[in-house]
Amino acid sequence: MSDTNDVNAQSEVLDVRTIPPAQRHPMIFQRFAALPVGGAFTLVNDHDPKPLYYQLNFEHSGQLGWDYLEQGPQVWRVRISRTAPTSNKRQIPLHPVARDAE
Repeated sequence: MSDTNDVNAQSEVLDVRTIPPAQRHPMIFQRFAALPVGGAFTLVNDHDPKPLYYQLNFEHSGQLGWDYLEQGPQVWRVRISRTAPTSNKRQIPLHPVARDAE
């Protein structure tokens, strides 16, 4: 049973510092997509992942928990959690459109 606990503890941390930058966001998005409501993982990065926050928040508005655990200067740790179920409707901000043009 301790093996299962060790695996679970390791799977809750996603250290992307050794992953090529182009592969990081897809990997993180995949990990987030697999989270159940209330689930979380800790992201470990070598820089502030603020752009990732904006991207995740846009794609998963109302479903994202984001808590800094450590903020540099060498290592950033962020607890990323799913706070609500996935919505089937993607919310895209609507801009006023001139009706005369239609």
